[in-house]
Amino acid sequence: MSVSEQQETGTGTGTTGRLYGVGLGPGDPSLMTVRAVEVIAEADVIAYHSARHGRSIARSIAARHLRADHIEEPLVYPVTTESTDHPGGYRGALDEFYEEAAARLAAHLDAGRTVAVISEGDPLFYGSYQHMHKRLAHRYPTEVIPGVTSISAAAARLGKPLAEADEVLTILPGTLPEEELTARLASTDTAVVMKLGRTFPTVRRAMERAGRLDEAQYVERATMAGERTAELAAIDSDTVPYFSVTVVPSRIAARSVTPSEAPAAEREAGEVGEVIVVGTGPAGPLWLTPESRGALAAAEDLVGYTTYLDRVPLRPGQHRHASDNKVESERAELALDLARRGRKVAVVSGGDPGIFAMATAVLEVAAQDPYRSIPVRVLPGVTAANAAAARAGAPLGHDYAVISLSDRLKPWEVIAERLHAAASADLALALYNPGSRSRTWQVGKARELLLEHRAPDTPVILARDIGGPEESVHTVPLADLDPTQVDMRTLLIIGSSQTQAVRRGDGTQVVWTPRRYPEK
Repeated sequence: MSVSEQQETGTGTGTTGRLYGVGLGPGDPSLMTVRAVEVIAEADVIAYHSARHGRSIARSIAARHLRADHIEEPLVYPVTTESTDHPGGYRGALDEFYEEAAARLAAHLDAGRTVAVISEGDPLFYGSYQHMHKRLAHRYPTEVIPGVTSISAAAARLGKPLAEADEVLTILPGTLPEEELTARLASTDTAVVMKLGRTFPTVRRAMERAGRLDEAQYVERATMAGERTAELAAIDSDTVPYFSVTVVPSRIAARSVTPSEAPAAEREAGEVGEVIVVGTGPAGPLWLTPESRGALAAAEDLVGYTTYLDRVPLRPGQHRHASDNKVESERAELALDLARRGRKVAVVSGGDPGIFAMATAVLEVAAQDPYRSIPVRVLPGVTAANAAAARAGAPLGHDYAVISLSDRLKPWEVIAERLHAAASADLALALYNPGSRSRTWQVGKARELLLEHRAPDTPVILARDIGGPEESVHTVPLADLDPTQVDMRTLLIIGSSQTQAVRRGDGTQVVWTPRRYPEK
């Protein structure tokens, strides 16, 4: 239609028109919804986005439903890559384009015409329509017609569930930085990465670094002509178009073999598993690193102290082996035996597994002949000392020492000697395992030893159940440290001679140790 014909077309009622955002589905016209077809039939204006070449996937999907008397509004992007001489750069060029496109649609709406902005997939899921919606929906009557997403189409073509039970599905744009992609892929149960094309090499590297490449599937042009599916690892990066996705599907189906059935087959195949020692931090999932979260989700077997296992969500097909806190060597041997039968095992530890925790026990057993060939990895976690220090301020901001007051695995004489050495060196101290029901005198004795080197008003932080429901943090002078206020869930931080405890304007107290040390 000519411009003059467009201007003459409209309702003529003096009322504004209605805006529709119409989802067309992933590409096959037969996957359009009935409502989408109805809206296109009712519309005066059909708008669609395209690159400079003028071809529009959205228009091609809806082509059979377009009429000769439809006013067509191609919204042609001025740029499709970040190379532009626009003074505002790539983002500035796009913002200017969206404003101009919205103004063109607003002119139709003001003339009383019904405008349907058609969009492949779903209009509000990474769709170009959303930019029109943000600029126009508050000004005109608007309805959004949802569409089948490319994600749903990809899963259907693969015949694999995206997520089951309590699994978490993460949807990622391939345009994210590689480090961010890697972290998110490592931490989630299932994932879909969109917007491949030029980003494919980065996405593939991120999949490999996150340990997900073997699971990842590739889908190109789902439901369209030229559709292709394959394992991601087999794809040549030079052949990947923008309209492709990679899917890391549900793990639950892969765990359908019961542990009682698995060992015999695994031994026959000579397959060796792996042991990963995972630090969960001082409390619940907020303290987990993405790498640790991913390792726990991927494991077939979880081995650990019951309290720490309870922090990990239950997952179908995953098997738990809980035990008492005092059988570390037996726990390590169980984990290595499972791995020797081909299982992927996560040993669950509190805090950081390498600090008074399970990593040492596992590595010690793994050094023995039956287990030397079994891969063992240790993943770090937030330590109890670091968590307690953060709650208090920055008391470990300078040099510090970490000492366990438990004399179960070393004599008290060694502990006392180390306390003397660290205190005489004027180090701040983080004291683990300060007391329990069976150990009640160590805190008082440690206070006496430290007062030989520290002023009575040295700040002492009592941090209990950090990150847990009974969390408490308070600061007392060293001379007033009461051993009865300390138990196994408490961590003590003793300041150096330079540590400051200051009450702020809101009444809270913060403690820090300056990074600069005075010269003698």
